[in-house]
Amino acid sequence: MTTATPGTAAELHADMVQKITDSRPGLGERVVHALRAVPRHLFLPGATIDEAYNPYKSVITKTAADGAHLSCASVATLVAGMLDELRVRPGERVFEVGAGTGYNAALLAELTGPDGQVVTVDIDEEITEQASKALVAAGYSDVRVLTRDGALGDEADAPFDKIIVTVGACDIPDTWFTQLVPDGRMVLPLRWRGQTRGVAFVKGDDGVLRSESVFLCGFVPMIGQDVERVAALHTDPLIQIHYDVDQDIDPARLTGIFDTSRTRAWSGATVGPQDPIDGIWLRATANDPAVCRIEASPDAVSTDLCAPFIPNLSPALIAGSSLAYLAKRRLEGPDTVYELGAHGHGPDGRALAERLCGHIQTWSTDRKARPFLTATSLTAQTSIPDRAIVKKDCAITVTY
Repeated sequence: MTTATPGTAAELHADMVQKITDSRPGLGERVVHALRAVPRHLFLPGATIDEAYNPYKSVITKTAADGAHLSCASVATLVAGMLDELRVRPGERVFEVGAGTGYNAALLAELTGPDGQVVTVDIDEEITEQASKALVAAGYSDVRVLTRDGALGDEADAPFDKIIVTVGACDIPDTWFTQLVPDGRMVLPLRWRGQTRGVAFVKGDDGVLRSESVFLCGFVPMIGQDVERVAALHTDPLIQIHYDVDQDIDPARLTGIFDTSRTRAWSGATVGPQDPIDGIWLRATANDPAVCRIEASPDAVSTDLCAPFIPNLSPALIAGSSLAYLAKRRLEGPDTVYELGAHGHGPDGRALAERLCGHIQTWSTDRKARPFLTATSLTAQTSIPDRAIVKKDCAITVTY
């Protein structure tokens, strides 16, 4: 444990809050007050003071034997933004999935005040034990910490006015629908088609969750949600695909796909080095059931076996024994400009590459277009909406 004088911690704390407010103009004053009130370093005993108060970096707090990240303290700017989206009021009851270090629960306790209640859960006993100790040490002993599968909710303390999920959720269990009051808000990092988006939902009187905002984020995946699949299409060097259980994708049909000739298609849409392109992926999920994620290792890229736009995180389309993925080529000229396109493999590789270019062109006509999401419990609904992304527990729609 790193020690520092109180003045040092206080100065770094104040600087962190200032940087967060500078980066998020319009951040609610109550969230800012909570950030000022909770000393973050008390929840990160294994980190240096500088690490604890760096607002732009996450701090990994538990790692598996294979190197996978099991728990972390999320980037403080993202924590602040999600709490702002949650819009907690004094006296409310809040359920948090993913106890982590306990820091977020402490912030929630500040927001709910003495008349509210915060319940935080985690499936890992080691994590909940550490979170409990930190909460007590920091003066937030009223927070209830439970060791259990967050998908089970907390019937004993329900209903809740707000639900916040701080692990990557690839499904929305029925308990989260039923234990949230009508007009209650749920903020979570939702995973579908290989990508993650933070979504702020509001529950209607009909039980349907409807989005009020959608934003970029990334979180450690939630344990126990058997909805996503990963398959290696090439092992040396490694190329993998990530897809959902409802998708008609059979990796066995793609055996040897990168031994076939590559076709290329170009969209005419261009970007600079710092221009965001994540909206292509998000928008394509609205109406194309073939969208998934491709991940190419550095060796796969350096040998030009597979060259996605972002090697470990690019959208792809898979249909039958064919595949296409997002790619780029640099255009000649004094400025760094890339044209967006797709590389295709397999008998229908060209058609899929051209289809992906169509998604690029649709995105490019209005790059700031915002999606609208709905989520409906499969337990409650009688019919599945058209073009829904069907999980095990819920159906999601994405529209523009």
